[in-house]
Amino acid sequence: MEPDVLIFVKNLTRVYGKNKLAVKVLDVTSLEIRRGEFIALTGPSGCGKTTLLNLLGTLDRPSGGDIIFEGKKISGQGEVSLCRFRREKIGFIFQAYHLIPTLSALRNVLAPAFPLGNDYRPRALELLGLVGLAGKEGRRPDDLSGGEQQRVAIARALLLDPDLILADEPTGNLDSATGAEIAELLKNLNHHGRTVLVATHNPQTAEICGRVIRMADGRIAAR
Repeated sequence: MEPDVLIFVKNLTRVYGKNKLAVKVLDVTSLEIRRGEFIALTGPSGCGKTTLLNLLGTLDRPSGGDIIFEGKKISGQGEVSLCRFRREKIGFIFQAYHLIPTLSALRNVLAPAFPLGNDYRPRALELLGLVGLAGKEGRRPDDLSGGEQQRVAIARALLLDPDLILADEPTGNLDSATGAEIAELLKNLNHHGRTVLVATHNPQTAEICGRVIRMADGRIAAR
């Protein structure tokens, strides 16, 4: 495997149910993601985009096959190792933001660092400035627009300096103008060296990515 390959996937499957009720929702024979890529996963609803993101981010476990990250097999590791892997290597951005409503924007960004005991406050403030929310650190999610909440989520994803950003429909709940701003923000992160994989229905978001992978029926149809 070449040194610039961040992730290599081989014969990756996800099956729900058993015996006659078993349904294979993902079947990816081979996939390489290189460092510094900005990749769009496209395809109709139910084609396997979110399933693939969840497997790559170890939020779900594969039914078969291998996920190799930086030359090390992560599929099949125990939950403690996977928790450490997620914390250190992956930044997640979700369509529904998943902010904690009782916490300020600053404390939402700091949430991944709560178990670590280190002072990440200066970095969190820096990141809120980076995503255009300087001065709004004390506001709770209900006091922020949808686009601002997604910016908080992006800052949270960056807090622990992950190697890979996984974004699942990050513009799906936003109007077209705000969605375009979030897409440009992701593009900016990529220009600064981040590897970004974004699942999207939005053709404008896919258009600014460096590579488009189209999925259909749980398989990669084109890349």
